[in-house]
Amino acid sequence: MIKRWALVGWLVVLLGVATGVVAPAHAQDSPTVIRVATPGVGIGNRPVVGGSAWAVVHLKGLLEEEFKADGIRVEWNFLRGAGPAVNELYANGLADFASYGDLPSIVGRASGLETRILAGGGRSNLVIAVPADSAIQKVEDLKGKKFAVFKGTCLQLAAARIFEKYGLSEREVRAINMDQATSRAALATHDVDAVIGMSDLFSLRDQGLARVIYLSKGDASVTCNGTLTGSASFIQKYPAHTKRVVKVYVAASKWLADRQADSAEAFQLWTRSGVRFSDFKEDWQGDAFKERASPLLDAYVISRYGRAIADAKRYGLIRNTFAFDPWTDRRFLDEVLKEQGLQNFWPSQPAIAP
Repeated sequence: MIKRWALVGWLVVLLGVATGVVAPAHAQDSPTVIRVATPGVGIGNRPVVGGSAWAVVHLKGLLEEEFKADGIRVEWNFLRGAGPAVNELYANGLADFASYGDLPSIVGRASGLETRILAGGGRSNLVIAVPADSAIQKVEDLKGKKFAVFKGTCLQLAAARIFEKYGLSEREVRAINMDQATSRAALATHDVDAVIGMSDLFSLRDQGLARVIYLSKGDASVTCNGTLTGSASFIQKYPAHTKRVVKVYVAASKWLADRQADSAEAFQLWTRSGVRFSDFKEDWQGDAFKERASPLLDAYVISRYGRAIADAKRYGLIRNTFAFDPWTDRRFLDEVLKEQGLQNFWPSQPAIAP
């Protein structure tokens, strides 16, 4: 009798496997690792970046702390190839989350990557610099000049907008594709006439190697915007863990917002990237932290991404446009803000006119 029931039991198991109706094992309810793709590296190729709430998440080990009790490992991948390299990881199923810029995420989405936007990722000011002894004085003087830009990143889209604002087309500038480290070196050695970047260019200026001819500071219509994104497959499989990732990100965003009156702690934390304290201070001075590093998917983000999608098509960077809202998954952010009592902590920012 025992052998008969054992045989029946094995037949049930085998039937369940064949038909796919066996309940998943407990291990399948939780990932063993959460993989984060980070666009960029610090000075000297160090695996650290600064200047954002997501950088706070990394530098303070907030994800590791959140999932430690579950035995879930957090794997950070810092990519010198920046946003395009993030897309490669997503395409190969090697990334679960990333906070990166508008253009590469848009290119990925337009190419069929199954990602979802989970929260706003803040914005970055832009800098255009030329060699210190250059005759170039203003953006208009860049016509026909060798201009270093990291193509495929938000810098390319921002540069095209800046050129257009000052009466130039991208074709009128001799754009050369270079990552940030290479472009800084090329500027110092006069191998290019100008470069677009962020606060890391201030150090070249202070060394007497460069001169800044353009700053986007104060103009929210010309910035690099970003969002926190997740793999659709991870989100579908592990919604509870996705919500915890968003919760950690919101906590880091609030921590940063709370540093407005005394920002030294944040700037010092970010210096682990190799970018100087003074560079972060100059970059963020006068900016409202709650606005610049807001996690909200508000009218500002919607308008900026709608414009970015249209601009990417207009500049020939994607073939077809698409709607922004179906790309988003707001449920986790909405739940976290409500549970934490933060629905009104960040002011909702208005849309930017096209």
